Amino acid sequence: MADRAVDTDRRSRATVPGSRRGVLVTLCVTVTVGYGVLYYAFTVLAPAISEDTGWSHTAVVAAFSVGSIVGGVGGVPVGRVIQAHGPRTVMTLGSLLGTAAVAVVALAPTYPVFVAGWVLAGVASTGLFYPPAFATLTEWFGERRVQAITTVTLVAGFASTIFAPLTSALDGAVGWRRTYLLLGLVVLATLPAHALGLRHSWTGATRPADAARSAAGSRTSADRQILTGRPFVMLTAAGTLTALAMYASLVNLVPLLTSRGLSTSLAAWALGIGGAGQVAGRLAYPALSRRLAPTTRAAAVIGLLAATLAALAVIPGPASLLVGVAVLSGAARGLFTLVGATLVTDHWGPERYAALSGVYNAPVSVAAALAPALGAGLAAAFNGYGALFLVLAGLAAAAAALAVRSAQPASRRSISVPDAATAPGTACSVAVMLRSPHPGCGRET
Repeated sequence: MADRAVDTDRRSRATVPGSRRGVLVTLCVTVTVGYGVLYYAFTVLAPAISEDTGWSHTAVVAAFSVGSIVGGVGGVPVGRVIQAHGPRTVMTLGSLLGTAAVAVVALAPTYPVFVAGWVLAGVASTGLFYPPAFATLTEWFGERRVQAITTVTLVAGFASTIFAPLTSALDGAVGWRRTYLLLGLVVLATLPAHALGLRHSWTGATRPADAARSAAGSRTSADRQILTGRPFVMLTAAGTLTALAMYASLVNLVPLLTSRGLSTSLAAWALGIGGAGQVAGRLAYPALSRRLAPTTRAAAVIGLLAATLAALAVIPGPASLLVGVAVLSGAARGLFTLVGATLVTDHWGPERYAALSGVYNAPVSVAAALAPALGAGLAAAFNGYGALFLVLAGLAAAAAALAVRSAQPASRRSISVPDAATAPGTACSVAVMLRSPHPGCGRET
């Protein structure tokens, strides 16, 4: 059985022997464009949109948040499609829908049409953001998936660095509507990149129809056992709470720092340097993944985030210390992105990555979409940002505790998951446990 798992992993690597680098380059570029146009451009253009249309800033941000929620929830069925058929069609359609969505937003004559554009953008994001790219790299890069995923997150981490100033310059020159139309052409350029760069064989898509149906039934049952099991539920809850704390703190970091006496310019620089901390955290992740078991790794990273948020809540100064803690908090955010990207593989193996990660990412994405509004509401309720960051630190600490408690004794149960390397109906038994890895299929959790 261990030999079968090794053979499956080798076959995944063999699907792209000479063009693995091409796949990686393709995804580095297209994911960067996806986040740059569908996410970061909005953060620059939102004030101009509100001023030009007369819609309130709250209403403009709400439309964007609705799209983000749609993207998070839509990731569940899209993950299943990728699991069965591969990423090429999904990501190519994502490019097409992303182009159309940006055009609808740019040309929207009324607020309902504007909201519809962002709903369409949310659907497009299920094919342009991290989750489909991570599923692709997990399948095609085998044992080198962590390095590949890290590379994509490092490159895409510069999406704001590239697209924020570009968007600002275009807005100043041609206005927000024409800016979005021009950026839509950039999204359109990712369509041939996906169509031509992701043409490799996919395990689920290469089976005979009868074999695929037989395997699908067994895997649906196995997926249900995993999705309702204690480890998955608790890790998903941990990820959701962490996303709330992470994104609410990110949006409210500048107001917190200015309330401590920093100038708006210095606070903005601290936020930007925190982005460099994210890159540093991601660079450190491969070494961390080799040294710590997955559950310990997740709890440590979330615990680091909780500690930095608590420190920001109570430290009055000086400015250099606050900036240093902000950078450390950025490193925790960067690490957590990769914790989420590798969580499914680390605990249940790569065979069902796309389907399971789609379910995991849904509430996490919804939490990320709601976090800015939640943070603003809590800051107003507590009449201060220090109290807000203490609450967010508490949420992160609770998430770390959930990650620790997600451990399940080896004797509890095992789950039957079909092995992609075997004939229809054959399955390998994967024990869901904390301390002892099952040979061949699972990973130590």
